[in-house]
Amino acid sequence: MLINCAGKTLDLSRPVVMGVLNVTPDSFSDGGHYLQMDAALRHAEIMVAQGAALVDVGGESTRPGAAPVSVQEELDRVLPVVERLARELPVPISMDTSKPELMRELARAGAGLINDVRALQMPGALAAAAASGLPVCLMHLRGEPITMQRGPVYADVVAEVRDYLAARVGACEAAGIARERILVDPGFGFGKTLAHNLHLLRHLDRFTDLAAGVLVGVSRKSMIGALLDVPVGERLAGSLAAATIAVWRGARVVRAHDVRETVQALRICAAVLAVD
Repeated sequence: MLINCAGKTLDLSRPVVMGVLNVTPDSFSDGGHYLQMDAALRHAEIMVAQGAALVDVGGESTRPGAAPVSVQEELDRVLPVVERLARELPVPISMDTSKPELMRELARAGAGLINDVRALQMPGALAAAAASGLPVCLMHLRGEPITMQRGPVYADVVAEVRDYLAARVGACEAAGIARERILVDPGFGFGKTLAHNLHLLRHLDRFTDLAAGVLVGVSRKSMIGALLDVPVGERLAGSLAAATIAVWRGARVVRAHDVRETVQALRICAAVLAVD
C-alpha cells in the first residue's frame, strides 16, 4: 500500500516508524527540547537517518491534563518548522493538529498528512482536511485532554472504539476522502485506563479492516510506566515490547520517540511475519 503524501510516498507494505517532533514547552516526554528551529531540524534529520518513514510535528500538548492553546500560538510554533522540514527532508511531514486553520496553513506549507487526535470532529476540520487533498489519521479520544483520564468507562472498549473509528471513516468517505488515504489510531492513553489499553493492544487486529492501516502511539506512555513502575526516561524496553506486539497484531505505523531502536525492533518482527 502506497499513500501519496503531498508528493512524497508513504510505503505501508511493511511496518514503519513515525518519528515524534514536539515543538511544545509541555509535552509529557520531551516538552521544551525542540522549541528552537535548529534543534527541531537537527532532531528531525537524526530521526530520518535512523529510519523514520515520516516525521510528526505537534505544537499543542495532548498529554492528560493539558490545557488547549490558541490557533495563533500553535501556528507560530509549527508553521516555520513544517515549512523547513517539508523543504529539506525526503520523507512526508505529518501535522499533529485538530484545528482546521492549521490544516489549511500547514497543507500550503508542504505537510503531507493530517494526524488528528479528535478525528476531524472540530467544526470545519473535516471540510478543511478534504479540501487539502491530504491523507489523514483518525484517532479515538474520549473527552478532552484536560479531563480524559478522569475515570473513563466503557462497556466494551474494543467494540466502542472500533465503532467510533468506523463512523469517522464513513464521515471522511462521505466528504471525499478515500478509505485508501485514511489511517486509524485507537488512541492508547486517550481516555482509557490501563486495562482498556491492554484490551485494545491485544485485539488490535479488530481494527485492520477499517482503513489503509492502523497507527499506534505507545511510546513512553503511562501504560508502560504503570506496568513496569518506571519513570518516562526508563520506558524504552517497555515501549519496544508494546510496539512489537502492535505490529504483530496488525499495526502498520508506530509513532515513536526512540526511532532507531523502534525501527530495529520492527524489522525483526516484520521478518518473522514474512516467513510462510
